[in-house]
Amino acid sequence: MVRNIVILGGNSHPAFVSKVCEFLGVPPAQRVLTKFSSGETRCEIQDSVRGKDVYIIQSFGSANDTPSSNGVNDFFIELCIMVSACKMGSAKRVTAVLPLFPYSRQPDLPYVRAGAPRRGHQGQGSVDEHGSVNGVGSAAGSVNGTDTVPATPGPNIPRTDGLDMLDSATLAAEGTTSQITRYTTHDYENPSLAVALQSKSHYKQWSAQAGSLVADLLTCSGADRVVTCDLHESSYQGFFDIPVDNLFGRKLLQQYIRLNIENWRDAVIVSPDAGGAKRATAIADNLGMPFALIHKERRTTNFTERQKATMMLVGDVSERVCILIDDLIDTGNTIIRAAKLLKKEGAVKVYALLTHGIFSGDALARINASAVDRVVVTNTVAQDRHLAALCPKLEVLDISTLFAEAIRRVHHGESISVLFRDELV
Repeated sequence: MVRNIVILGGNSHPAFVSKVCEFLGVPPAQRVLTKFSSGETRCEIQDSVRGKDVYIIQSFGSANDTPSSNGVNDFFIELCIMVSACKMGSAKRVTAVLPLFPYSRQPDLPYVRAGAPRRGHQGQGSVDEHGSVNGVGSAAGSVNGTDTVPATPGPNIPRTDGLDMLDSATLAAEGTTSQITRYTTHDYENPSLAVALQSKSHYKQWSAQAGSLVADLLTCSGADRVVTCDLHESSYQGFFDIPVDNLFGRKLLQQYIRLNIENWRDAVIVSPDAGGAKRATAIADNLGMPFALIHKERRTTNFTERQKATMMLVGDVSERVCILIDDLIDTGNTIIRAAKLLKKEGAVKVYALLTHGIFSGDALARINASAVDRVVVTNTVAQDRHLAALCPKLEVLDISTLFAEAIRRVHHGESISVLFRDELV
């Protein structure tokens, strides 16, 4: 039994909270977490948290089928309010335990549909040796692929040099005889020159930084530490000014491979995309299994058209059992297409082992009709509704003991890195 600890749970995954409390030998703390008729969240902590080490468990996944059910945003607000309530109740430390971290697929990266923003895009001209585009000088060019904005004029400030939008040769070719003027974004005296400031079709100029925003909201609410599992983007940990423990579910997946897949040493570990190659190779190396990769290509000549990825297999899977490894499954499109490609290349059976199972929309129905033979996920997201959908291919592993052990180690000040060490077979 762990003493001087308080375990609180949100409304997202009560069964997971109960299993963690059972492992630690402590009952879950009493709280009131409901909604007012206006839709606002009401939170009341009924047990004392003064001087206690508080752990708030809240997972995130797809909402239920009913429109009035809570979604990711409601669960996040619940979490922030509970954290704030515990800090106001003089808790010694508040740790947010998030089996599935929200918005982990939205890191603070510029939105680019196909590679880095290009200055010499078709219809926009080419880049010369001075960094100019269609005669546009360096002041009108781009810095790291983005358009620069000249300084705003003000009182007693000389008019900015502005942007050399077009040279005399270009104006003569267009039949424009007016004098070349320099202007800022506030100066549209010559509308024919304003076309150079229009955004490119292949680059979204303004993109929300949801990653750092969620981290700031959680930190400002009073969280002292975050414990999560298999972040989709490892860079997410850098958004926080507080410690973030990122647990890994690969030990549980490795155990499933050894105990439930026949002739697993002859099977092939497959990553469905290049982004998950490091995750898949870690399991392949630990188990001494061969590795294959599915590479996606998105190539179109016109950036305004929808880009459909073509998939290529790198590796040999003929007459072998394939095991797809990824961190999460949402709509299931990537896994379904990967399984279809593997069966086409001669795979005997296809397993899909994933840490988080969100299963949005009709994902389960599509999986039942797909070439995937077995889908194995952990219970970081509540799977009761998915199992009730009678999906014979779905299997759920219990990962609550990993989080319970992490909570115990954090509470006693023990090392967390021990949980990350992989045992070689």
